[in-house]
Amino acid sequence: MSNVPSLEVEDLQKLIQSGSPVVILDVREERENAICSIPGSILIPLGQLSEQLAELAKEKKIVVHCHHGGRSARAVAYLLEKGYKDVHNLKGGIHAWSERIDPKVKTYS
Repeated sequence: MSNVPSLEVEDLQKLIQSGSPVVILDVREERENAICSIPGSILIPLGQLSEQLAELAKEKKIVVHCHHGGRSARAVAYLLEKGYKDVHNLKGGIHAWSERIDPKVKTYS
């Protein structure tokens, strides 16, 4: 899934800091989200994405993340198939966010 549009964690941080409207979509499971999350993100586990698609506005910029980037890449490909235009995978997922942006966000295995 390396062919999906993606953003580095530093790019997401700049978007957040600039006040640009961006939806941060976490496609991990609830138990993973309970351990750590990117502030302001919304949780829709990958397995529930098709059922909750109506919660995501097609005209918004959406950055999708998971733990390392695999599930989120699949979610981005799915959203693109469904007509979403401005959707990006967060390279390295929440793990990269924790390592390079916010060390207060716990990492896990």
